[in-house]
Amino acid sequence: MSFNVKSSNTTAPPRSSQYVGPYLLQKTLGKGQTGLVKLGVHYLTGEKVAIKIVNREALSESVLMKVEREIAIMKLIEHPHVLRLYDVYESRKYLYLILEHVAGGELFDYLVKKGRLTPKEARKFFRQIISALDFCHSHMICHRDLKPENLLLDDKMNIRVADFGMASLQVEGSFLETSCGSPHYACPEVIKGEKYDGRKADVWSCGVILYALLVGALPFDDDNLRQLLEKVKKGVFHIPHFVPVDCQQLLRGMIEVDPNKR
Repeated sequence: MSFNVKSSNTTAPPRSSQYVGPYLLQKTLGKGQTGLVKLGVHYLTGEKVAIKIVNREALSESVLMKVEREIAIMKLIEHPHVLRLYDVYESRKYLYLILEHVAGGELFDYLVKKGRLTPKEARKFFRQIISALDFCHSHMICHRDLKPENLLLDDKMNIRVADFGMASLQVEGSFLETSCGSPHYACPEVIKGEKYDGRKADVWSCGVILYALLVGALPFDDDNLRQLLEKVKKGVFHIPHFVPVDCQQLLRGMIEVDPNKR
């Protein structure tokens, strides 16, 4: 697979391991499955970015393919509510993904802090998520791992959909087979290992996210994984009375076991 990359030592200012291109590496922002994410600051403009550092030598071929797919898919997407990939640099050992830096943290942490959101705030976030998802689906991209941990907030409390490591292209009329995503947010057909429509799987996940925003809990939850999966397959869940009626109807339509009715 090929994609446009730049050598990390061609545009760097002072020749130093502390630079990736024009960006000075600073504090660690987080750690994912494929490597560290560090803050980068442009040595001339002061622009902040997030730099995902992937050690190619430490990862299996399959995981590297996943990273390359993530890069290819993110290069296709430019939307105000999707985290932007600005550039990719490489050295002999590392890949460096230069990503948009957003300062508000994860929607998950915000939700834990707040407990549950007002319908007004939940609607704002949900509209932004759906706007981003509609754009992705219109370009045949299915995210397949939507959850509050993969939804970031900027300094104005606007959503950025992130982490396209599980994403896939899906041609109209075809189905996907790989089971992926968190069991709490995965739809029944994914849990069962059946072929599925990635767009409808994303819709289910969005329904679970909306439920979490409005209720401050998950529709399906259990400490025992097997029992959790059984609950998801059955699709039976309770909506508290304080959830607005229009939101209840939307939740019932999205968290629907039959993908043809979803």
